[in-house]
Amino acid sequence: MELREFNNQVHPTPDYPSPYGSQHSLRLRTAPAPAQDTSAVQFDWASPPEDAEDSNEPQNLRELPLHMGLKRAVWQVQQMRVPVVSSSWNIKQSQTFRRFFEVAKYILSYFVLWKRGIQRIGGHFGGGVQSYFLFLRFLVILNFLSSLLIAAFVLIPSVVFRSMNLNSTLSTVNLTNNLTGVDICLQYDPKPDTLIVFITYFLDLISGTGFMEYSYLFYGYYNNSMIESKGFSYNIPLAYLLTAAFYFLFCFICMIIRMGGTARVAVVTGGGTTGGYSMLVFTGWDHGLQGDGATKLKQNNFRYRLQVDLEEERLKKRAASLTLGQTVSLYALRVFLNIVVLILIGATFYGIAEATLFSQTKKTTGFTGLLWQYLPSMVITASNFVVPLLCDKIALLEKYSPSTTVILALLRAVFLRLVSLGVLLYTLWEQITCKGNIDDEKCIPCNYSYVQYKCWETRVGQEMYKLTLFDFLITIATLILVEFPRRIVVDRCSCKLTQWVGRQEFLVAPNVLALVYSQTVVWTGALFCPLLPFINTIKFILFYYCKKITLFQNCQPATRNFRSTTSNFFFLLVLLFGWMLASIVLLYSVAKIHPSYGCGPFRFFPTMWEVVPEAVKMLNSTSAGFLFYIGSQKFSIPLFIFSCVLLCYVSALTSVHGKSVALLKSQCKQEQRDKQFLVRQIEELNAIMQKDQRDPQQPQRETEPLYHTATRWNQHDNYAFDPNENPRPY
Repeated sequence: MELREFNNQVHPTPDYPSPYGSQHSLRLRTAPAPAQDTSAVQFDWASPPEDAEDSNEPQNLRELPLHMGLKRAVWQVQQMRVPVVSSSWNIKQSQTFRRFFEVAKYILSYFVLWKRGIQRIGGHFGGGVQSYFLFLRFLVILNFLSSLLIAAFVLIPSVVFRSMNLNSTLSTVNLTNNLTGVDICLQYDPKPDTLIVFITYFLDLISGTGFMEYSYLFYGYYNNSMIESKGFSYNIPLAYLLTAAFYFLFCFICMIIRMGGTARVAVVTGGGTTGGYSMLVFTGWDHGLQGDGATKLKQNNFRYRLQVDLEEERLKKRAASLTLGQTVSLYALRVFLNIVVLILIGATFYGIAEATLFSQTKKTTGFTGLLWQYLPSMVITASNFVVPLLCDKIALLEKYSPSTTVILALLRAVFLRLVSLGVLLYTLWEQITCKGNIDDEKCIPCNYSYVQYKCWETRVGQEMYKLTLFDFLITIATLILVEFPRRIVVDRCSCKLTQWVGRQEFLVAPNVLALVYSQTVVWTGALFCPLLPFINTIKFILFYYCKKITLFQNCQPATRNFRSTTSNFFFLLVLLFGWMLASIVLLYSVAKIHPSYGCGPFRFFPTMWEVVPEAVKMLNSTSAGFLFYIGSQKFSIPLFIFSCVLLCYVSALTSVHGKSVALLKSQCKQEQRDKQFLVRQIEELNAIMQKDQRDPQQPQRETEPLYHTATRWNQHDNYAFDPNENPRPY
C-alpha cells in the first residue's frame, strides 16, 4: 500500500470516503463491514432525508456532513424536485425579505455612534482600550435616553404649564394640616438681585447658586401643583417622583440586558482561556478587509491579544513552579499589603468627612467662598487620583496575572470612589437631619435643619452638580497642562530621565472607574437635579473626543494588557454597584427625610412617598382597589414564590447549559488528541519510508504494520461504544 492510499484512508476524499463517524474517538470506532464498498460514494438521490419525508421544503445543506462538490450536486437535485407552483413564490419572498434585512442592517450600521473611530482604536491599542470606549458609548446613549425621559414627563410639562398659566390646585396630604407652627420653614427666596456684576454670574455658574439655584436645573424651582383644564389633569409631584423611579428602572434594565450579552460571549469563549489561540488564528481574521490600513489595524489587534494570552500563561507557569515556602511568603506579603491599602482608604474617608463638615460651616463669598464650597470635591478628586496610584504600585508587588491585577485595582478603586461618595452623602444627611435627632433645636419646627438648609434638596443637587463639573474641569486641565507637555518634552528631549519616563500609557482601570464614578454621581443627584443626566451626556461626548485625541497623540500601547472578554462584564458589574448605591440614596430620601417646606413639588408632605397614596385615593374605587391589592401581601407573597420558582428554573437551565458546554469542550480535546495521534503516526511513517529509500535492500515486511496503524485500533477491538467505559491509553 502506498502513502497516498494511507492518507486517503486517514483524511477521506470524494474517492476515498471515511467509513467512520465523527462522534467517537479513533480508538473506539468500529471496523467497517467487509462487504461494504468504500471505493465510491453511495447516495440515494431519489429518497428524501428521514426527517424530511413529510415536508416539501428542501433540507438545509449546511447541516449535511458533505464536501462542497457533493453539496452542490444535492442542491441541484433538490431544485429539480421542488414544486414550482407551491414553493417558488415562498422562496422568492424569503429571499426578498432576507435581502431587505441585509440592506437595512447595512444602512443602520452607518448610524452606529463612533463605529469607525472605536474600530480604529481597537486596531491600534487592543481590545482592552477599545472596551473603555465601548463602555463610554453605552453610557452616552443611556444618559441621552434618560434625558429624553425626564424632559418628556417633568421638564416640558413644567415649562408649558408655567408659561400658559393654567389653573392649578395645591396638592397637600391633608387640607386640615395646621401650618401655623412652621411659618419660619417657609422662608426661602433664592432669587438674585437684578443688578450684579459679571464675575458673580461666573461664580454662580460654577457653584450652582444665584440665578442657577432658582431654575429648572434644581429641585426647588418645580411647583407642587396639579394642573386641571377641560377634563385634563396632570399631577406634577407624582410625575416628578414616578419619572425618577422609572429612570432608575430603565437604567437597571439596560445594564442587565448588556450584562447578559457580555456574559454569553464570556461563556461561549470560556472566558478567553479555552481555545483562544485556535479561535484567534483560524477564525479571527476578517476576510472582508480592504486596504493596507485596515489590514494593519487588524494585525495590531491580534498582536495585542496574543501578548495578553502569552503573558498570562507565563505567569501561571511561574506560579505552578513555586515551592511551599515561597507560596506562604507570597500570601503573607499579599495580606500585609492589603492591610496597608485599607489604612490608606480609611484615612481618605476621614479626610472627606472633615472637609465636608468644614465646607458646610463656612459662610464666605467670592473666590474664597467658591474654594470652600469645592473643598469636598477637591479632596475626593485628589484622593481618587493619589490613592489608586499607590494601590497600583502596591499591586505590582503582589505578582498577580494582568487580568487579576486589573480586577483587583478595579475593586479597590470602586470601594474607594463609591464609598467616598457615600461618606459625603452620609455627612450631609447628618447635617440635614441634625445627626438623626429631630428633637434638636435646629430641627424642632421643620424636622430638618431649616437654618442652614432652607431647601436641602437643592443643596444636595448643588453638591452633585459641583462634583460633575469639577471632574470635567480636572480632565480637561490634565489633558492641556500635563499630557500634551509631557509628550512634547519626551519627543524633543533625549536625556535619560525623559526616556525613562516615556510617553503616557492609557490605563483602562482608572479611566473606567472615572466613568463609573461620574455616572454614580449623576444617579445620586438625578432626584435633586433633574437636568444632570443631560449635562452628563454632553460631558461624556466631550470625554470621548478628548480621550481619543490624547490616546493617539500622547499615549503609547500599555505594556501590561488584559483580556477584554471578561473585563467588559466586570465593568458593568461595577456600574451596577454604583446604581445600587444611588438607589439606596433615593429610597432613603423618598421614604425617611422630611421634604423642605419652602421649595419643591413635595412641600407640606411628611415624605415624598406620601404623594403616591394620595394620588391613588383620587382614583375611582376599582382602580384604587386594584393598586392597593398589588401592594398588599396577598399579591406580593405569591409573586415572591413565583419569582423563586422561576429563579430555580433558570438556575437549573444554566447548569444544564454549563454541562453541555463542558461536554463539547471535552469532545474538542478528544478530537485534538486524535489529530495529534495521526500526526505522530504520519511522521513515523515518513521517517521509515525515507529510511527505505536510502536502503532499498531492506525488507518491506517490517514497515507494513505501520501503514495500518490508524485502523488497527478498530480491527483489534471490534466492540460497541460504551460511554461509561474508560478509553484505553495510547
